[in-house]
Amino acid sequence: MFARSLRGLFLLLFLALAGCAGSRSAGSETTVYLVRHGEKDLAPGLTDPLLTPAGEQRALALRDELGQRRIAAIFTTDTKRTRATVAPLAAKLSLTPLVYSAKDQAALAAQIRRDYAGKAVLVVGHSNTILEMVEALGAARPVSSIADAAHDYLLEVRVPAAGSPTATARRYGAPSPK
Repeated sequence: MFARSLRGLFLLLFLALAGCAGSRSAGSETTVYLVRHGEKDLAPGLTDPLLTPAGEQRALALRDELGQRRIAAIFTTDTKRTRATVAPLAAKLSLTPLVYSAKDQAALAAQIRRDYAGKAVLVVGHSNTILEMVEALGAARPVSSIADAAHDYLLEVRVPAAGSPTATARRYGAPSPK
Protein backbone atom coordinates (compact mmCIF):
# COMPACT_ATOMS: atom_id res chain seq x y z
CA MET A 1 0.00 0.00 0.00
CA PHE A 2 2.80 2.40 0.94
CA ALA A 3 4.69 1.56 -2.27
CA ARG A 4 1.58 2.30 -4.40
CA SER A 5 1.11 5.66 -2.65
CA LEU A 6 4.77 6.48 -3.16
CA ARG A 7 4.54 5.61 -6.90
CA GLY A 8 1.45 7.83 -7.16
CA LEU A 9 3.28 10.68 -5.48
CA PHE A 10 6.27 10.29 -7.83
CA LEU A 11 3.92 10.22 -10.83
CA LEU A 12 2.24 13.45 -9.70
CA LEU A 13 5.61 15.08 -9.08
CA PHE A 14 6.86 14.00 -12.53
CA LEU A 15 3.74 15.34 -14.27
CA ALA A 16 3.99 18.64 -12.40
CA LEU A 17 7.63 19.07 -13.35
CA ALA A 18 6.97 18.10 -16.97
CA GLY A 19 4.17 20.66 -17.13
CA CYS A 20 6.45 23.40 -15.80
CA ALA A 21 9.18 22.56 -18.29
CA GLY A 22 6.70 22.53 -21.16
CA SER A 23 5.21 25.90 -20.27
CA ARG A 24 8.63 27.47 -19.93
CA SER A 25 9.77 26.42 -23.40
CA ALA A 26 6.46 27.34 -25.01
CA GLY A 27 6.71 30.94 -23.83
CA SER A 28 10.41 31.43 -24.47
CA GLU A 29 10.08 33.07 -27.89
CA THR A 30 9.35 36.77 -28.18
CA THR A 31 7.42 37.88 -31.27
CA VAL A 32 7.70 41.45 -32.50
CA TYR A 33 5.34 42.65 -35.22
CA LEU A 34 6.46 45.77 -37.07
CA VAL A 35 4.40 47.93 -39.40
CA ARG A 36 4.68 51.31 -40.95
CA HIS A 37 1.93 53.83 -40.29
CA GLY A 38 -1.02 53.88 -42.68
CA GLU A 39 -1.24 56.16 -45.69
CA LYS A 40 -0.82 59.81 -44.70
CA ASP A 41 -2.01 63.11 -46.10
CA LEU A 42 0.67 64.26 -48.57
CA ALA A 43 -0.42 67.91 -48.76
CA PRO A 44 2.62 70.20 -48.77
CA GLY A 45 3.59 71.96 -45.56
CA LEU A 46 2.08 69.51 -43.07
CA THR A 47 4.49 68.82 -40.22
CA ASP A 48 2.43 66.04 -38.62
CA PRO A 49 -0.07 64.78 -41.21
CA LEU A 50 -3.14 62.72 -40.42
CA LEU A 51 -4.11 59.46 -42.08
CA THR A 52 -6.04 59.52 -45.32
CA PRO A 53 -9.21 57.41 -45.68
CA ALA A 54 -6.95 54.66 -47.13
CA GLY A 55 -4.74 54.94 -44.04
CA GLU A 56 -7.76 54.67 -41.78
CA GLN A 57 -8.79 51.51 -43.64
CA ARG A 58 -5.27 50.14 -43.16
CA ALA A 59 -5.57 50.79 -39.42
CA LEU A 60 -8.75 48.70 -39.41
CA ALA A 61 -6.98 45.99 -41.43
CA LEU A 62 -4.20 45.94 -38.82
CA ARG A 63 -6.80 45.51 -36.09
CA ASP A 64 -8.35 42.63 -38.02
CA GLU A 65 -4.94 41.05 -38.74
CA LEU A 66 -3.55 41.16 -35.19
CA GLY A 67 -6.69 41.48 -33.08
CA GLN A 68 -6.80 37.78 -32.21
CA ARG A 69 -3.12 37.63 -31.23
CA ARG A 70 -2.02 37.95 -27.64
CA ILE A 71 -0.32 41.30 -28.01
CA ALA A 72 1.14 42.39 -24.65
CA ALA A 73 2.20 45.91 -25.67
CA ILE A 74 1.94 48.36 -28.54
CA PHE A 75 4.76 50.82 -29.23
CA THR A 76 4.30 53.86 -31.46
CA THR A 77 6.25 56.95 -32.35
CA ASP A 78 4.74 60.25 -31.28
CA THR A 79 3.08 61.26 -34.54
CA LYS A 80 -0.60 61.54 -35.37
CA ARG A 81 -0.31 59.00 -38.19
CA THR A 82 1.35 56.26 -36.11
CA ARG A 83 -1.01 56.78 -33.17
CA ALA A 84 -4.02 56.66 -35.51
CA THR A 85 -2.69 53.49 -37.14
CA VAL A 86 -2.67 51.62 -33.82
CA ALA A 87 -5.82 53.16 -32.34
CA PRO A 88 -8.34 50.53 -33.54
CA LEU A 89 -6.14 47.61 -32.43
CA ALA A 90 -5.32 49.26 -29.09
CA ALA A 91 -9.04 49.81 -28.46
CA LYS A 92 -9.87 46.21 -29.32
CA LEU A 93 -7.14 44.85 -27.03
CA SER A 94 -7.71 47.48 -24.28
CA LEU A 95 -4.05 48.51 -24.44
CA THR A 96 -2.58 51.98 -24.08
CA PRO A 97 0.10 52.50 -26.75
CA LEU A 98 3.55 53.33 -25.41
CA VAL A 99 5.49 56.09 -27.15
CA TYR A 100 9.09 55.40 -28.12
CA SER A 101 11.80 57.41 -29.84
CA ALA A 102 12.50 56.24 -33.39
CA LYS A 103 15.99 57.70 -32.94
CA ASP A 104 16.90 55.05 -30.33
CA GLN A 105 16.09 51.65 -31.79
CA ALA A 106 18.59 49.92 -29.48
CA ALA A 107 16.78 51.17 -26.36
CA LEU A 108 13.42 49.89 -27.60
CA ALA A 109 14.93 46.52 -28.58
CA ALA A 110 16.46 46.20 -25.11
CA GLN A 111 13.16 47.15 -23.45
CA ILE A 112 11.28 44.54 -25.48
CA ARG A 113 13.84 41.83 -24.68
CA ARG A 114 13.81 42.74 -20.99
CA ASP A 115 10.15 43.50 -20.29
CA TYR A 116 8.30 41.40 -22.88
CA ALA A 117 10.37 38.22 -23.17
CA GLY A 118 8.18 35.34 -24.29
CA LYS A 119 5.36 37.66 -25.34
CA ALA A 120 4.18 39.41 -28.50
CA VAL A 121 4.41 43.14 -29.10
CA LEU A 122 3.63 45.51 -31.96
CA VAL A 123 5.92 48.34 -33.05
CA VAL A 124 4.55 51.00 -35.40
CA GLY A 125 7.08 53.22 -37.09
CA HIS A 126 8.06 54.67 -40.41
CA SER A 127 9.48 53.49 -43.73
CA ASN A 128 12.95 54.49 -42.59
CA THR A 129 12.76 52.95 -39.10
CA ILE A 130 11.06 49.55 -39.10
CA LEU A 131 13.85 47.74 -40.95
CA GLU A 132 16.37 49.28 -38.58
CA MET A 133 14.28 47.93 -35.70
CA VAL A 134 14.49 44.44 -37.22
CA GLU A 135 18.28 44.77 -37.14
CA ALA A 136 18.25 46.19 -33.59
CA LEU A 137 16.44 43.01 -32.53
CA GLY A 138 19.28 40.98 -34.06
CA ALA A 139 17.61 39.69 -37.23
CA ALA A 140 18.48 40.25 -40.86
CA ARG A 141 16.19 42.45 -42.93
CA PRO A 142 13.51 40.33 -44.61
CA VAL A 143 13.34 42.91 -47.46
CA SER A 144 16.10 45.25 -48.59
CA SER A 145 14.05 48.44 -48.36
CA ILE A 146 10.53 49.78 -48.00
CA ALA A 147 9.41 52.15 -50.72
CA ASP A 148 7.86 55.45 -49.74
CA ALA A 149 4.49 54.34 -51.18
CA ALA A 150 4.53 50.92 -49.44
CA HIS A 151 2.31 50.82 -46.37
CA ASP A 152 1.25 47.17 -46.48
CA TYR A 153 4.25 45.36 -45.00
CA LEU A 154 3.80 43.37 -41.81
CA LEU A 155 7.19 42.28 -40.53
CA GLU A 156 7.49 39.59 -37.91
CA VAL A 157 10.63 39.09 -35.86
CA ARG A 158 10.92 35.98 -33.73
CA VAL A 159 13.44 36.28 -30.92
CA PRO A 160 14.10 32.90 -29.28
CA ALA A 161 15.43 32.69 -25.73
CA ALA A 162 18.50 31.01 -27.23
CA GLY A 163 19.63 31.21 -30.81
CA SER A 164 19.39 33.77 -33.56
CA PRO A 165 16.36 35.98 -34.25
CA THR A 166 14.65 35.61 -37.62
CA ALA A 167 12.45 38.00 -39.56
CA THR A 168 9.79 37.47 -42.22
CA ALA A 169 7.77 39.89 -44.29
CA ARG A 170 4.24 39.57 -45.52
CA ARG A 171 1.53 41.97 -46.62
CA TYR A 172 -1.74 42.94 -44.98
CA GLY A 173 -4.72 45.06 -45.93
CA ALA A 174 -5.17 46.58 -49.37
CA PRO A 175 -2.09 46.30 -51.60
CA SER A 176 0.01 49.45 -51.79
CA PRO A 177 0.55 50.93 -55.25
CA LYS A 178 3.68 49.67 -56.98
